[in-house]
Amino acid sequence: MKIKGKIKKRYLLLALAVLIAGIWLWRALNAPLPQYQTMIVRKGDLAQSVLATGKLDALRKVDVGAQVSGQLKTLSVSIGDKVKKDQLLGVIDPEQAENQIKEVEATLMELRAQRRQAAAELKLAEVTLARQRQLAQTQAISRQDLDTAATELAVKEAQVGTIDAQIKRNQASLDTAKTNLDYTRITAPITGEVTQITTLQGQTVIAAQQAPNILTLADLSTMLVKAQVSEADVIHLKPGQKAWFTVLGDPLTRYEGTLKDILPTPEKINDAIFYYARFEVPNPQGVLRLEMTAQVHIQLSGVKNVLTIPLAALGDPVGDNRYKVTLLRNGETREREVTLGARNDTQVEVVKGLEEGDEVVIGRAAEGSAP
Repeated sequence: MKIKGKIKKRYLLLALAVLIAGIWLWRALNAPLPQYQTMIVRKGDLAQSVLATGKLDALRKVDVGAQVSGQLKTLSVSIGDKVKKDQLLGVIDPEQAENQIKEVEATLMELRAQRRQAAAELKLAEVTLARQRQLAQTQAISRQDLDTAATELAVKEAQVGTIDAQIKRNQASLDTAKTNLDYTRITAPITGEVTQITTLQGQTVIAAQQAPNILTLADLSTMLVKAQVSEADVIHLKPGQKAWFTVLGDPLTRYEGTLKDILPTPEKINDAIFYYARFEVPNPQGVLRLEMTAQVHIQLSGVKNVLTIPLAALGDPVGDNRYKVTLLRNGETREREVTLGARNDTQVEVVKGLEEGDEVVIGRAAEGSAP
């Protein structure tokens, strides 16, 4: 009986062991395979560029001011209006300029009348001197009378000269008064859009010391991009390099241009030094607006038709420009050493170690994600 009990116990233990082994095997066979984010190695172009953030401004922007003082009687435009060159924008009260013209014209009339009188007196003095000289030849008059007649002629000539000078001076004043009257009509110096109004209708402007600003016009047909470039990157830039940017509202559209210049004076922002690199882009549809933020790329150099992989695919470094990458083949992963070439901020060129069509691991998929 004891022997039968031991045999029964052994069978139970054996059955339990088989059951445990079966459960472990079932779990191992049905365990979810690890999921990877991968990409296929392809040939493509790799461009090296400087990334920067910039602001959009109008290539041509003019502050329209007043050159005469007075009340702004009318303002014919509003913010956002599009205007043509020489279009009337506003009028400053012309009464003062008109009164100045009337006053100078009256002075000129008076001076011209005085000149006619002085010219007549001059002619009389010339005739008198001529007669006195004839009489002096016969000693009919004294030498003193002859000298008096000559002096009178010189005085009359001087009076005519003085009046002529006064007429010229007042004529210049009249021209200035007429110019000031023209200045009361504020016209557009360029074709553009009204972007700002500083002086409202009814306000008084005083142009004694400097021309006060009334409004700002901007020609938005061509935009100027001012990109803030760090001092570490600016040494790689030079005029003529290709540049492009996108705006926040439309990241898929590229606006391309050519680097125009790099301003020599930097700007300090939170102890960091930045330089402004500028380039122009056309804006025929008016999509681009003032002060828009631009994500700028300035192309330095590049290589074409080379194998490229994302920087995320690089593993541990093993030497100068040599890294480990993980390949996925038939569901299994294995490491391989690669030699790298040119790179930018997102991709790198593979010079040796991979072939077109290889599948490289760039990350581990999140648990529960679809394979």
